[in-house]
Amino acid sequence: MKILLAGGGSGGHFYPLIAIVQKLNSEIESRKLVEAKYYYMGDSPYDEKTLFEYNIEYRHTSAGKIRNYISFKNFFDLFRTISGILSALWQMFRIYPDVVVGKGGYSSFPALVAARILGIPVVIHESDSIPGRVNLFAGKFAKRIGVAYEGAAAYFPKDRTALVGVPIRRELENVTIVGAREYLKLEPNVPVILIVGGSQGAGSINDVVLDILPNLLDKYQIIHQAGNQNVSEIKVRLPVILINSPHKERYKLFGFLGPSALSMAAGASTLVITRAGSTFLFEIASWGLPSIVIPIPKDVSRDQYNNAFDYARSGAGVLLEQVNLTPHVLMSEIERIMDSAEIRQQLSTHAKSFAKPEAARKMAKGILDIVLTHEQ
Repeated sequence: MKILLAGGGSGGHFYPLIAIVQKLNSEIESRKLVEAKYYYMGDSPYDEKTLFEYNIEYRHTSAGKIRNYISFKNFFDLFRTISGILSALWQMFRIYPDVVVGKGGYSSFPALVAARILGIPVVIHESDSIPGRVNLFAGKFAKRIGVAYEGAAAYFPKDRTALVGVPIRRELENVTIVGAREYLKLEPNVPVILIVGGSQGAGSINDVVLDILPNLLDKYQIIHQAGNQNVSEIKVRLPVILINSPHKERYKLFGFLGPSALSMAAGASTLVITRAGSTFLFEIASWGLPSIVIPIPKDVSRDQYNNAFDYARSGAGVLLEQVNLTPHVLMSEIERIMDSAEIRQQLSTHAKSFAKPEAARKMAKGILDIVLTHEQ
């Protein structure tokens, strides 16, 4: 069987596809089926190491963005998209997969159009509370549609749509507690706060955290994923920021935390401060950790803004809009949560209720059902 994956160029699109592949392999092994051959089609491989690890063959197609404002880039990107569709058609015709699994994002558009033209079955997954353009387009002909938020289901045909949550890689389904503090060189009895501004970091969150860092380190240990592009600048600033702090060693700075390190960081932490990427929100929910969620402003990312409101509305996290993100407000929210076991317990309970741990398995089962029908 041949399965082609298509997703946009972000971790939120890429890693749920890997989670689905993990569950597909488990289902195939348990059913004693012939091993699947996987392909990933997009404008970049995103994570070549992971593609190699799961024996997923990368196929390049160009793709252009559609911007909401007037720009010459829209004109040139139109030709990039047309070129990508033609390339996807040719490559997909040669592969002729049994199913195409789309995760949304502009990069997946050429593959989905090619699948539609060639009559290849399509399965899509939507991670955000309000679907993006590409998935709205693909939803018109997709055989099955998985959504993460109940509100997103209203945008798709009811008979082909299921609320499943976000597929989470098996390495991150649960936190790693044993050995976590030793691995991260953390003090044994000082509470830990994990700060993650998305896979690329978040400059505005980094700046506010650094403003209050000496005060934070008086009471807590900080694991900070700041983004690879931000680490050098932060390291330059740290000697001045922490010049009078007796607890410099309590600050652990990372550009990016891989799955194992992130699982350990979560296992050692009491509170998470995060952006509102849907994939990471569902990972936090599966861990049952209290969180402060700071979405990208609505005029920049409607997706994150709505994800954050849905998550906070469920009681799983505390919403802090970026317009209100000041050193004083962030410090107050951190202390309010960290000083109250009752608040932390409430947030943890609601987070666990929000989590949907079977998302990857449900998506894999639906995909396999279509593959087996298509092969027949």
